[in-house]
Amino acid sequence: MAKPHHKSKLRDLMAGYSFMSPAIVILGCFLLLPIAYSIFLSFHRVNLLGTVSYKFTGTANFERMLDDPRLWIALRNTFKYALIVVPSQTLLAIVLASILNMKLRYRNFFRVAFYLPTVTSSAVLVLIFMWIYNSNGLLNFMLEAVGLPTYNWLGDPSVALLGIMIMNIWSTAPLFMVIYLAALQDIPETLYEAAEIDGASGWQKFWRITLPQLKPVTFYVIVMGIIGTFQLFDQSYIFSAGSGGPNNATLTMVLLIYQYAFKSLDMGYASALAFLLAVVIMLITVVQRLIFKEERLN
Repeated sequence: MAKPHHKSKLRDLMAGYSFMSPAIVILGCFLLLPIAYSIFLSFHRVNLLGTVSYKFTGTANFERMLDDPRLWIALRNTFKYALIVVPSQTLLAIVLASILNMKLRYRNFFRVAFYLPTVTSSAVLVLIFMWIYNSNGLLNFMLEAVGLPTYNWLGDPSVALLGIMIMNIWSTAPLFMVIYLAALQDIPETLYEAAEIDGASGWQKFWRITLPQLKPVTFYVIVMGIIGTFQLFDQSYIFSAGSGGPNNATLTMVLLIYQYAFKSLDMGYASALAFLLAVVIMLITVVQRLIFKEERLN
């Protein structure tokens, strides 16, 4: 009796893996193997010109990070970017979702209008904002029209990164707004009705009911926001023409990795930097997981 049961179990197991095999092959080829190869490169000095060669250097690439001033600039810019953009876009998404969840007139139109920046190409958005920030662009034109002095928004290191932040908040918040909007519609109306019977104000209902119910979604939004901000590349690349300027003001971790990998052809050190970035993102995610303990519920 045990053998037929064992054969049936084995047959079911093989059938399951056969159905999963396409996904396993794709993930293995395009996710696991590149990760393993990148870790391998981080311990080598790689020569890609002429005959490809690998020279094992141990932890030399990781030790080199300590004396790389551009790495610390990129880390500072990336952390600064994340600390401002993630809370701002999360708060804006909650506010927009709460407004559009009300029974307003033409709310479907506003939902579509607010979501449009998300479906627009990132490169196109950057070019539009570069035109706005240009010395002869829309922003300076408006300042000049009301008698205020104009400014070199793209050339000043103190405001160049801020310009990218504003653009990213404006274009990313609508995506999270849709996620929050779906979560708001899942909150039972009976909770608000019971709170209203108890005499709760609108702010009390929002603070005591809405926000706690949105904690799992907020955890997801913040994690995705952190990952997205730490992977900032295209906006910074287009804004600075790949240099990270002015004066390294828009240099981010991914742009620095790109420069070492494809401009300096230093694949070993670039892979080590990519490994460092992955570790930083994972550590931040773990910390957020500990903060949002309620996310494990339901």
